[in-house]
Amino acid sequence: MCEVFGYQSQTLRSALSFIASVLTCGVLLLVFYWRPQWRVWATCISCPLQEADTVLLRTTDEFQRYMRKKVICLCLSTLKFPINKNPGEPLVADCHSVINKAVLKPELKLRCIQVQKIRYVWDNLEKQFKKVGLLEDSNSCYDIHHTFGLGLTSEEQEIRRLVCGPNAIEVEIQPIWKLLVKQVLNPFYVFQSFTLTLWLSQGYIEYSVAIIILSVISIVLSVYDLRQQSVKLHNLVEDHNKVQVTINIKDKGLQELESHLLVPGDVLILPGKLSLPCDAVLIDGNCVVNEGMLTGESIPVTKTPLPQLENTMPWKCHSLEDYRRHVLFCGTEVIQVKPSGTGPVRAVVLQTGYNTAKGDLVRSILYPRPLNFKLYSDAFKFIVFLAFLGVGGFFYALGIYMHHGVPSRDTVTMALLLLTVTVPPVLPAALTTGIVYAQKRLKKKKIFCISPQRINMCGQLNLVCFDKTGTLTEDGLDLWGTVPTAGNCFQVVHSFTSGKALPWGPLCAAMASCHSLILLNGTIQGDPLDLKMFEGTAWKMEDCSVDYCTFGMSDSRVIIKPGPRASQSPVEAIAILLQFPFSSSLQRMSVVAQLAGEDYFHAYMKGAPEMVARFCRSETVPKNFSQELRNYTMQGFRVIALAHKTLKMGMLSEVLSLSRDEVESELTFLGLLIMENRLKKETKPVLKELREACIRTVMITGDNLQTAITVAKNSGMIPRESQVILVEANEPEEFAPASVTWQLVENQEKGTGKNETYINTGNHSVLDKEGGNCYHFAMSGKSYQVIFQHFYSLLPKILVNGTIFARMSPGQKSSLIEEFQKLNYYVGMCGDGANDCGALKMAHAGISLSEQEASVASPFTSKTANIECVPHLIKEGRAALVSSFGVFKYLTMYGIIQFIGTSLLYWQLQLFGNYQYLMQDVAITLMVCLTMSSTHAYPTLAPYRPAGQLLSPPLLLSVFLNSCFTCIVQISAFLFVKQQPWYCEVYRYSECFLANQGNFSTNVSLERNTGNATLTPGSILSFESTTLWPITTINCITVAFIFSKGKPFRKPIYTNYIFSFLLISALGLTIFILFSDFQDIYRGMEFIPTITSWRVLILIAALIQFCVAFFVEDAILQNRELWLLIKKEFGFYSKSQYRNWQKKLAEDSTWPPTNRTDYSGNDKNGYYINLGYESPEQIPKEKHELRGQSTEQHFLTRL
Repeated sequence: MCEVFGYQSQTLRSALSFIASVLTCGVLLLVFYWRPQWRVWATCISCPLQEADTVLLRTTDEFQRYMRKKVICLCLSTLKFPINKNPGEPLVADCHSVINKAVLKPELKLRCIQVQKIRYVWDNLEKQFKKVGLLEDSNSCYDIHHTFGLGLTSEEQEIRRLVCGPNAIEVEIQPIWKLLVKQVLNPFYVFQSFTLTLWLSQGYIEYSVAIIILSVISIVLSVYDLRQQSVKLHNLVEDHNKVQVTINIKDKGLQELESHLLVPGDVLILPGKLSLPCDAVLIDGNCVVNEGMLTGESIPVTKTPLPQLENTMPWKCHSLEDYRRHVLFCGTEVIQVKPSGTGPVRAVVLQTGYNTAKGDLVRSILYPRPLNFKLYSDAFKFIVFLAFLGVGGFFYALGIYMHHGVPSRDTVTMALLLLTVTVPPVLPAALTTGIVYAQKRLKKKKIFCISPQRINMCGQLNLVCFDKTGTLTEDGLDLWGTVPTAGNCFQVVHSFTSGKALPWGPLCAAMASCHSLILLNGTIQGDPLDLKMFEGTAWKMEDCSVDYCTFGMSDSRVIIKPGPRASQSPVEAIAILLQFPFSSSLQRMSVVAQLAGEDYFHAYMKGAPEMVARFCRSETVPKNFSQELRNYTMQGFRVIALAHKTLKMGMLSEVLSLSRDEVESELTFLGLLIMENRLKKETKPVLKELREACIRTVMITGDNLQTAITVAKNSGMIPRESQVILVEANEPEEFAPASVTWQLVENQEKGTGKNETYINTGNHSVLDKEGGNCYHFAMSGKSYQVIFQHFYSLLPKILVNGTIFARMSPGQKSSLIEEFQKLNYYVGMCGDGANDCGALKMAHAGISLSEQEASVASPFTSKTANIECVPHLIKEGRAALVSSFGVFKYLTMYGIIQFIGTSLLYWQLQLFGNYQYLMQDVAITLMVCLTMSSTHAYPTLAPYRPAGQLLSPPLLLSVFLNSCFTCIVQISAFLFVKQQPWYCEVYRYSECFLANQGNFSTNVSLERNTGNATLTPGSILSFESTTLWPITTINCITVAFIFSKGKPFRKPIYTNYIFSFLLISALGLTIFILFSDFQDIYRGMEFIPTITSWRVLILIAALIQFCVAFFVEDAILQNRELWLLIKKEFGFYSKSQYRNWQKKLAEDSTWPPTNRTDYSGNDKNGYYINLGYESPEQIPKEKHELRGQSTEQHFLTRL
């Protein structure tokens, strides 16, 4: 969602901005590049949207990002045919089309903008921008059949092509120079360029070159990675744009053209196998498509034509059934077509280009949801603080050097040098290394990542949602048995494990015919459940080419015959004539079939038992139906119900014109099909590991609620001793408001040893909470929807203890993830790709167990199809997060250590030598930063998460106290060295120094020419720098050790061999330089020899500082128990919404409710208000403000 503001360009403002850009040498242009809104505000004036030539878009999320777009004017007069300029006559036949309202007559012009690949045109009537490139949803079934059924005229096609743009999903392979420019213009790299330029000008060449090389490698790798992604995505969609299609043009007949010329409203002819280049609604004939691109499952799906209804309802709402069964989605493969009559299979183009399902998938990759992670915003604040510290140093240096009368040029140069000390240029590379190492380790575990920045976020996950089928349980189902009914009673169970064939009867006929299986190249293909069910009958499927006239059967595409192992049957064949496919929202499917030798027809239905029972005559449903169903679902079985009725019709044409509602009514209940869905062997140990790590686990499934509860208990997601509360909500009816019922599910151990579940009907209305937080809510998708709409204020209360969400549609899964995120949970989602794509994209860390094209948009993909990848990812995320914090703290301290040392030397117009800096910068900091993050993740998940904020008390105190220790030690050393009897100010009294050097216990003789140092006020050579350098260098090494904490999130530091070796080597080299008496070392490092006792004193001071800092960091700042005690004593509590709700509910004696029903209030918005245990502040703020919202019609509109 975006807010849109209108602006008009002003010549004077543009001219002034241009002059300012020239005067600032392009700096202003750079600022405008980073902040596009400033450019608009500087060069334009605000105006109503209908007059704007520039629009500014602002996202309505928490990031409030801005985009600048130019308004484009399209002229229809450029078309090669005359256009009616009469304002009263529409340009296109579709009366609902925005094109008619967007084109100004007689000018024949329209205004549009392009936002993230989608085109919006200005609606002159409603005064807002509206999307084009699709047929409006307000079209009814009648409109689609009669307005578009015969195709568009050539003239209307041309108009739509101009307005809607090409039907192409074009992903530009960005030129390398453009990618390079984008990388280089990053604010940090700009500051880095300034820093390095300054250092190079001062002769600090070695470290500058090292940083330049590192930055170039980093930029080249980033550009290469972006380029590879761009090429991969381009190749993925390129074939889509080159499909040859046949369309029907009104009054002209069929015509072949390239798919990029298609427009919404065209009639597409489906000849056979075809990769769909657009979204289209089927209006004539049936077809079978492979929707693997959308769902992640390569299962054939049958599509049926949109019914020809006379009503004016929008076509998507023509009945309660799922409209998607009529829609052919872009990118899916048509694998079989079945004309309904003599004509071809036809579909009307609904959406083109990026408006399509595939376009939406590609857009989600091109424009991913920004990460709302505290680490990155805190890092920016920290860098700003360091920059301000540098600015303080800049003015300090200016004051010192101006006071001593140093020339202005040298003064400014030295001040700028101090400004650049605080922000280390190695920071971006160092922060990236932890993620790179984690990504490499994940790759070894066959977990692939397309969004590396999310690895750090995985370290904060505290709730993981799992799909059930194919994720927690095995993909395949095994037939267990059937429970037929007769005379309103369940009969003896037929077990498939007995080896006996399923006896003939209506139940066998239903299992043989009620499915969406197809015969493709001699192989039966379709949904695994359907396939397993069909195999259980031992019947076989044959092509329609076989002549079945002898059976007196109607023409059919699918013929079912008894196989050699099938039971004796009086029926020689079954023909499937009409199919109403299964959809997850309807939870059922049905077919109309004809048995050989009969002149009438049969309807069969299968689906969720609760749903099927609703459509059956009550007298045919056994009275113990619920108890029997519960008995099987409690044992974790997948249960399917079947039903049947005879259709007293003699004509095939009558059957083919039947609606779904007519077929699915007054059915006879046939029985239950019981299927086993076993847990994967990895499921229980992984869930146990997550539970022990205090990470919540939630199940979101499309399966039966009772089955889900059983699987949750069997897998350990719900402990055996915990209580489960069923939450059932009902829509408001004519005289009754919406209601929500709370029922306690209890376990009772029977004598047989089997666990059975029953609904407690006791009269207590609140669960006894002595056992603590040991209750779990379970609900269906239907109940979730009702609660979302009518009891929204109850939703957070349910979610903090909600564990099972069954019969959830794909949209509801995404919505649920979003609601968890609103409670400040960091949510992971693990699914097999089928119907989980939206949820995988919505979660902070989506992990797909499918390698289908649909999972491309998921941040993580595991090639091992079980949930073991989840703890691996969390461990690596935690290790990467802790590494990022450690590196950030280290680089901050490194900058502060150097800043303090340099500032002290500036006091007497001195600084460290180039090789002194080089030793610290390259030999220590650069090497340490690049290896510090390579420590592996700890093999066990800790029962708490690492800190998620840089601006947290322990971290801020760590930096502050270490800065204090550094400051105290360096200032003490700086002052104490001046008190020594052998001290002299070298640059002032060089003769005195040279005359007295015989007093030192060293064989080194220093000549008057001391290397690069000149004994002038800019000198490097001094006792102060000789004293401060080893202290600052050892300090840099020791803080690297202190900040490289191992357990509980990373392995111990000694397991990182390279890092440990570098630290020991750097420390050894520093001590060697400190105590060495080699003239070449002293000359090269620009040191002055001092007495041995002084050097020992320096080492002791550095070691004392290390011991104090290590004790404070390890025993106090990293002491979790101490911080928890402090929080408790001072009353500090988590600000997370879910924590607040948990605290409130723990104190609420009326929660959780059990065995009672609540009703929605009389508020006209329908929100739940029960003053008994609901306070006004708990009602979401947006609900209170709903009525008070207003928008500016001209300046502000929603896209």
